[in-house]
Amino acid sequence: MYIYSYDLRRITVRRRQASNRSAREKGGRRVRERIEQLTLNAWPALQQILYDGWVIRMADGYTKRANSVQPLQAGSIPDLREKVGYCEDLYHAAGLPAIFKLTPFAAPAGLDRRLDDYGYAVQDLSVVKTRSLTAQALPEPELRDVRIESELSAAWLAAASSLLPLNERQQATASRMFAPGCLRKGFFALHWEGAPVACGIGVIEDGFVGLYDIVTDPKLRNRGIAEQLLLHVLKWGRDRGAIASYLQVVQDNAPAQRLYAKLGYEELYPYWYRVRWP
Repeated sequence: MYIYSYDLRRITVRRRQASNRSAREKGGRRVRERIEQLTLNAWPALQQILYDGWVIRMADGYTKRANSVQPLQAGSIPDLREKVGYCEDLYHAAGLPAIFKLTPFAAPAGLDRRLDDYGYAVQDLSVVKTRSLTAQALPEPELRDVRIESELSAAWLAAASSLLPLNERQQATASRMFAPGCLRKGFFALHWEGAPVACGIGVIEDGFVGLYDIVTDPKLRNRGIAEQLLLHVLKWGRDRGAIASYLQVVQDNAPAQRLYAKLGYEELYPYWYRVRWP
């Protein structure tokens, strides 16, 4: 009887452990899926079409983020090739490649493998990283000459365009994408010796501040300029109620990866694009 009782306790413990793991996995997935939604809101497309659980986004070809299919839900159409073909027709009619942004929770399961079968190439292996703004200390920036605007201005766009760089068409598209909306945004330009040397965008939603378009003057890289800009963005977000931050970075961007690790960012989930021209 004693052995039987001991086994019951051990089974109960195992069941509790399995239940706790399952709860953590579900909670972690909810966080990842929510941040994926935040990335779509923060980087808006000019047009979005909802199609059987997928979001088809277009913005005159400016960035893959705003010109790709976001397969959020599996939907009910049984023929996946037909469903992918519908997206292809829309993009190709606009003179654009068909692009899918994929994550470990893209739906339906197995979509990445099917797109590979359809001739889609992998591009821009990337990761989403996060850090807390409450559990981790945030150093004060040493370079103080930063200009922060709540709306996209001609001055900020000119500065960012010179660093990225952006052509006139891309500038026009960016102006339309970042027209005033319901999310709080900050357009940052860090100045050094009277000139802008780094630019970036912060977007606050649901307690997170997302970092976008972080760029530094190539002539001044490896001098800590990007770190100073990021500290300004994070401080701005924290002062306005953000408790955590997220960003997206290409996996093989080693300098950026080192910087984000230094600032305490940790990988949350990977994502990548599948691209196919007609």
